[in-house]
Amino acid sequence: MSATRAKVYALVDCNSFFCSCERLFRPDLEGKPVGVLSNNDGCFVSRTPELKALGVGMAQPYFQVKDLCQKHKVAVFSANFSLYTNISHRVMMVLSEMAPIVEVYSVDEAFLDLTGVRDVERLATTIKQEVFRKVGIPVSVGLGSSKTLAKVANQWAKSHPETTNGVMSLLDPTIREQVLGEFEVGEVWGVGRASQSKMYSLGITTAKDFRDYKNEKTIQKMFTRVGAERQRELRGEAIFELDNVSIPSQSIVCSRSFGNPVLSLDELKESVAHFASYACEKLRRQKSATQRFSVFIRSSSFIAFEQQIRSGQSINLDVPTSDTLKVIRYAMRALEKLYQAGYKYKKAGVGLYSIRSQEQYQLSLVESSDTPKSQRLMQAVDEINSKEGSGTIAAGVCFLTPKKWIMNHKNRSPRYVSGWSELRKVK
Repeated sequence: MSATRAKVYALVDCNSFFCSCERLFRPDLEGKPVGVLSNNDGCFVSRTPELKALGVGMAQPYFQVKDLCQKHKVAVFSANFSLYTNISHRVMMVLSEMAPIVEVYSVDEAFLDLTGVRDVERLATTIKQEVFRKVGIPVSVGLGSSKTLAKVANQWAKSHPETTNGVMSLLDPTIREQVLGEFEVGEVWGVGRASQSKMYSLGITTAKDFRDYKNEKTIQKMFTRVGAERQRELRGEAIFELDNVSIPSQSIVCSRSFGNPVLSLDELKESVAHFASYACEKLRRQKSATQRFSVFIRSSSFIAFEQQIRSGQSINLDVPTSDTLKVIRYAMRALEKLYQAGYKYKKAGVGLYSIRSQEQYQLSLVESSDTPKSQRLMQAVDEINSKEGSGTIAAGVCFLTPKKWIMNHKNRSPRYVSGWSELRKVK
């Protein structure tokens, strides 16, 4: 019987992904500070090294550093998720050509199983070069005998580009010892701030300390079974297998705080209809349907001298649906019951629950399922909105009043790859 092959995993992580997507169509920004903001232009969610060097932190509110950004001519973009999703798909397609098993871990990260590859470090370099050549996105690659070690290697490659050139392997025992000895335990995958404080109390400050901590019962007691498994992964055991099956979201919530208080029922209806549209669009994208959803509205809890209200209603359907118009119809009925005049509403939202595959649900004698006609209509709406921008086509109730709740995206880049009207012009 042949011995079991030692596992070799690679973690491929796109560098400053959102910023790199923006630079892809703005090569003049190479080497300059670039940042991408969250929804509503709130906080920084992606920063280039040049922006980090100016002292701008992750999740830092933009208004706090607006003057600094203007002084240093920082290119600040509103989030353009349709662009990032499109580029992410292209990166993952390249990776799937180069490894038999790929786990898409997030929009900008993927684990690859490279077990059995003869010259794995050379392949890692090739992966980095091919992603850049075919898509134009810079990536870092980390290699390890477990997913946790591959994560450590990747983070090391990112933080030491001058010595690693973006590729780092922890397969060599000597190098692994050195890196783990200098790697902060708080930076280890899955170790949060609370766990970091507990580890400090045990005298564990580095990944090597964590790996070599002898009292395994204490590790399990303080950090649960997952913590103990993480320790074994640092020792080189491949505990966490690659999961190459995409798991649909089990709940989808779309909500937003209003910039200005909303007083009228029509305004609330329009906002809730927008949120229901966004949520159902996401639901159909993962080929699912919902059998229970909720609508909620509330006033600001930070203004003590004003009357407060917090209302919500859950709607159960006999048959799951992914039809936006049906969800909006039920949501409007619920909203009319929830609404009370005289309050200043600051937030509303829609949540979809009891989500299941569109192909797997029981029919009802009372309520009809989504008809082929409604399915074709939703498909056409999704295709048009995908090409021309979200909200190009929507239910009539979405256009009752001026759109106060549409997200702020004053600095959004054009939809270079998803909108015919915004394709880049070649002179």
